[in-house]
Amino acid sequence: MYSIKDFTPRSYQKEIFETTKSKSTLVCLPTGTGKTINIILLAVHRLNTIKDSKIAVVSPTKPLNAQHLKTFAQQTTIPSEEIALVTGLIKPEARKDLYTKKVIIATPQTLKEDIVNSRFSFKDFSLLAIDEAHRAIGNYAYNFLAERYMQDSISPLILALTASPGGTKTKIEEIKSNLHIWAIEIRTEEDIKEHIQEKKTIWLEVELSPELKQIQSLIKSAFKSRVNDLKKIGFTKPSSLISKRDLLILQQQLRKGLSKKNPSTFYGISLTASLIKIDYALELLETQGLIPLQEFWNKLQQEETKAAKAILKMEEMQSAISMTNSLMGKDIKHPKLYMLRGIIRNELEKNPKAKFIVFANYRNTINEIIDFLKKENSIKPTKLIGQKSGLTQKEQVSTIKDFEDGTYNVMIGTSILEEGLDISTGAKLAIFYDIVPSEIRAIQRKGRVGRTQAGKIIFLVTNNTREQGYKWSAYHKEKTMKKTLQLMQKETQSTLIS
Repeated sequence: MYSIKDFTPRSYQKEIFETTKSKSTLVCLPTGTGKTINIILLAVHRLNTIKDSKIAVVSPTKPLNAQHLKTFAQQTTIPSEEIALVTGLIKPEARKDLYTKKVIIATPQTLKEDIVNSRFSFKDFSLLAIDEAHRAIGNYAYNFLAERYMQDSISPLILALTASPGGTKTKIEEIKSNLHIWAIEIRTEEDIKEHIQEKKTIWLEVELSPELKQIQSLIKSAFKSRVNDLKKIGFTKPSSLISKRDLLILQQQLRKGLSKKNPSTFYGISLTASLIKIDYALELLETQGLIPLQEFWNKLQQEETKAAKAILKMEEMQSAISMTNSLMGKDIKHPKLYMLRGIIRNELEKNPKAKFIVFANYRNTINEIIDFLKKENSIKPTKLIGQKSGLTQKEQVSTIKDFEDGTYNVMIGTSILEEGLDISTGAKLAIFYDIVPSEIRAIQRKGRVGRTQAGKIIFLVTNNTREQGYKWSAYHKEKTMKKTLQLMQKETQSTLIS
């Protein structure tokens, strides 16, 4: 018989366990409140209850899976030799041998590949635990695994976990359907406030420099000019109210009319493509600075599309590109960089052992931040980025360890830094260098601090830009998500009772 060790489950974890042991369940808990404990409780129960069965735990990255491996080894009596971490870095034949273990911890793509190639079967598995379950949309590998698991397992039970499944009932229902979920268990920060650390939120606004405002004005003028061209073929919305989403919807609608071979449709598609590119340039300038903007201009000049060529012929855009190149030579920085350095410098003066997590959307922005911060002797920055951006999963694990050990005191990351990572000796302060309108990403980001002690979250917002809208968009979506989940939890409870 296996058991848990070195921890006592909290009351809400016990309540959730009572649901999960008999029904496939989607568990939604705030980050840092012990979702992994519910995997352990259920895994031990299933192994003890269903003779000769096995457990599979899947999460999207190796650093996350390495954490699960560590938690199983430290907090259960399951022998470490019966727990296997399986990734695509291990040769297929060697992976087959690992699948004889009691607990398999793996990336979903690896398991999918081995099922397709008949190297792995869910037949003897009594539990499939799916971490970061908000990814179970579209064609993500989780959906394939859940389907095959329900087909092949003799005693199927699924436990799906996330802090943020999505802001709409449609999105949550899609996850439920894809993962064969019957029940929902949600606990908000308010529900379990005695178990979570306080997180102070601060919004700091920066003003673009006069030089950057000049480029901003030129790009906005080009955008307005293209919208006026669009109005000539029937588009009526004012340029100040047009969002990226509006443009993408319009593009889809116009493409549906391509079969009619109407000249205005082709013109409209080209105009819309131009507007999307101009809007992206404006976003880079307002939220990131000159380096990402110059890189965008360089790529645009290499493109052969009609939209790119049309943009480059515009007088305003030619001036914007010329001014970008000129200001690059003068080392003009986005004001967020100075604000960021000041925040870190001040905190380190109060506490030289302080650690910081900085979230940024773009890889070249991360490189610029590191180069800028390295000039301060007290600041030791490093980056955590995905494999596609240049770090192997082994290097990712090593970077996290170096941060925890104090080799670095600032970790700057893209979306990989948002999901699930328990940086145990972690940062008390997280800084959002840019704002994301996604409630899922905002929740994930905020969960990286205040896990074992009170934390602080600072949002850097460029004044009079889209970032102010993004701030409220994520806030309202998160609020809607919690209300929707609570309602769906009640609905599933009443359905199961009846």
